[in-house]
Amino acid sequence: MSFLEKQFGLKAQGTSLRTEALAGVTTFLTMAYIVIVNPTILGEAGMPVAAVAAATCLAAGIGCILMGLIANYPIALAPGMGLNAYFTYTVVIGMGVPWQTALGCVFLSGVAFLVLTVAGIRQLIVGAIPRPLFSAVAAGVGLFIAFIGLKEAGVIVANPATLVGLGDLTKPTPMLALAGLAIIGALMAWRVKGAILIGILAVAALGWAMGLSKIAPGGYSLAELSATAFQLDIPAALNLGGGKGGVAMAMTLAEIVFVFLFVDLFDNVGTLVAVTKKAGLVEPDGSIPRLNRILTADSVATIAGSLAGTSTVVSYIESASGVQAGGRTGLTAVIVGLLFLLTLFFAPLVQAIPAAATAPALILVGAMMIGALKEVDWEDPGVAIPAFLTVITIPLTFSIANGLAFGITSYAVLKLVRGQARTSDWLLYVLAVLFIARFVYMGGE
Repeated sequence: MSFLEKQFGLKAQGTSLRTEALAGVTTFLTMAYIVIVNPTILGEAGMPVAAVAAATCLAAGIGCILMGLIANYPIALAPGMGLNAYFTYTVVIGMGVPWQTALGCVFLSGVAFLVLTVAGIRQLIVGAIPRPLFSAVAAGVGLFIAFIGLKEAGVIVANPATLVGLGDLTKPTPMLALAGLAIIGALMAWRVKGAILIGILAVAALGWAMGLSKIAPGGYSLAELSATAFQLDIPAALNLGGGKGGVAMAMTLAEIVFVFLFVDLFDNVGTLVAVTKKAGLVEPDGSIPRLNRILTADSVATIAGSLAGTSTVVSYIESASGVQAGGRTGLTAVIVGLLFLLTLFFAPLVQAIPAAATAPALILVGAMMIGALKEVDWEDPGVAIPAFLTVITIPLTFSIANGLAFGITSYAVLKLVRGQARTSDWLLYVLAVLFIARFVYMGGE
């Protein structure tokens, strides 16, 4: 028996090396845009763009290979969209937390995720959160990302009378971004593999031709990309010794770690359910085999990503494209990981990608995330109201934490006033009380 057959059980899953390889390439092409988009977002937090691109490739490569070897699932991992926006716009820019400290919070969330997984506490937390809010958070993050894309494109601008307004669409950046939106949208409609990546590169070429950005060829050294590696500040994330802000800063950092942990946990649950169902890997009772192994691989990847210099690593729904192509085992994920590691050597080129090229990708990735709302029962006010509050407050307050707070608190209150509270929901109400205390505390600052 060959190593591949022994490790991945190809025959038992009705697949082959060729099929798994094709599936791996397919998945990689559909999610390779993250190598460009993630550094663009984290770069606004003051992080070196080329170094973040390298960290993105490294974290994705490690995560995918771990998933394949440990859990044997065709699920790819990479720094998550939404959490990278939270990292930059809420934590670093909004709260004024240095990016090194924010990376420390990502590290702590990964360690916490690993401990919860090993201890089996994960099941308790997952069971406490209403399932409709999973979908609402995904959609809210989608709107958040799309809003950021429209802003970066200059399509939406600040307006003192109405808060936001329409930008000057005759300027080069908005025009190019809208062209990119049309190109990527058309490629996606035609079901072209790697549509987002192709669109980004096409618009980047137009941007270079128009002089919006320049390619600056030069020597390449991996040593130059170490500007983010091991730069995380764990003591600051733990607020050891007090430091600036005292108790207030300690609470802020605790909230940051909680959001990284919370969103990573539930983002993974949603992705795992979707991908494993599509691959026919779910047990008859609806359970997912080797679930703890999957979550272990994810948590270790997040820890590795924070050490390399990037935000939280999550499972990617784009893995479904590889499953559609026939991927059924972890070999698919390993191939995706190897391709990301190869991409590491081209990381510096992302600095030459203009914002007009990445903005359409953000907009359309956000649009695809809105589809999660079909899982919400909009006929039930007890579900619809919390879901809506979650979706609307995430982009409008530039905070995933606020969206979670509104959703969980309103769900708990409505369930209580309808006489549907149960002792088994105790953790839900604990979370709601904590969120209310958070609002009171923030209002008193």
